[in-house]
Amino acid sequence: MENNNSNILGWTPDRIATFKGKTYIITGANVGIGYEASKTFLKKGAKVVMLNRNEQKTTNAITQLKKELGADIDISYIIMDLESLSSVRKAANVVIDTISTFDAFICNAAVGQHAKQEISDEGFEKQLGINHYGHFLLLNLMFQKIKEVKARIVIVGSNGYNMGLKHIQFEDMNFDKNYSPMRTYVHSKLAQMMFAYELQRKIKANNGDTEVYVCHPGASKTTLGVEEANLMTRILFKVMSYTPLAQSAENGSHPIVMCVTENNLKQQAYYGPTKRMDLVGPVGECKLEPHALDKVAAQKLWSLSEEETNCTWRF
Repeated sequence: MENNNSNILGWTPDRIATFKGKTYIITGANVGIGYEASKTFLKKGAKVVMLNRNEQKTTNAITQLKKELGADIDISYIIMDLESLSSVRKAANVVIDTISTFDAFICNAAVGQHAKQEISDEGFEKQLGINHYGHFLLLNLMFQKIKEVKARIVIVGSNGYNMGLKHIQFEDMNFDKNYSPMRTYVHSKLAQMMFAYELQRKIKANNGDTEVYVCHPGASKTTLGVEEANLMTRILFKVMSYTPLAQSAENGSHPIVMCVTENNLKQQAYYGPTKRMDLVGPVGECKLEPHALDKVAAQKLWSLSEEETNCTWRF
């Protein structure tokens, strides 16, 4: 669907009067922009299902949301660890078996800036495993249900896709030879975004109508890249949070809410803050660099991802 960016520039949830009757499923929703997006949905009457790995943080978040919004909000959670493919499979089965319908499936969870290379039990560099492979498998398992209920998919990318290597390092996906916290993190987010645009192309090629949107939070004040980072990175993030180059987590969540609810959006596009190098400011359509749309690399990444996660997509 074509879109005039001037119609959405400066988008905020105030444009939506109510989300009553809607159900949204979101990964990584107990902190940061996922929490703030969930709060907006709940405040306006929607039902929210969180997919989180930490049960204690999740129950704490729900307690806080009920304290702020009222005990009658409709919120639930399913434990899922994107690092573990078996956990992803188990959680997807629970969603399919227990949630009859929903309106959007939001891939928001992420980790970043790990100070040292960490390899998961699945054999993946953890940032790539969680940010890309975990969501790749999750959406594979959920896709037929998403089609059935006519939900849209929202994938939360990062401006980091345009930093670092700007290509997929197929010869060394785990960065055994050239690991660095930033380079490896942005590689994982580029992979996630390339997957999103390839998913759009495959849906279209198979005459499907499932909508897939990609957004980013800009430079938002969250725990991403802080808890796992080395001391210098934590200091830099702290300093940046006091400058005009950072915004609140609530503002950072607005692109998610827009991509979940707005009807006049393009799919092969990239939405988020539009000022100061797309770090902060009014929400709108941002420039999408061509390396994120590399079809040859995306197809190779898709085949590799199916192999690594032991899944096959059906459209």
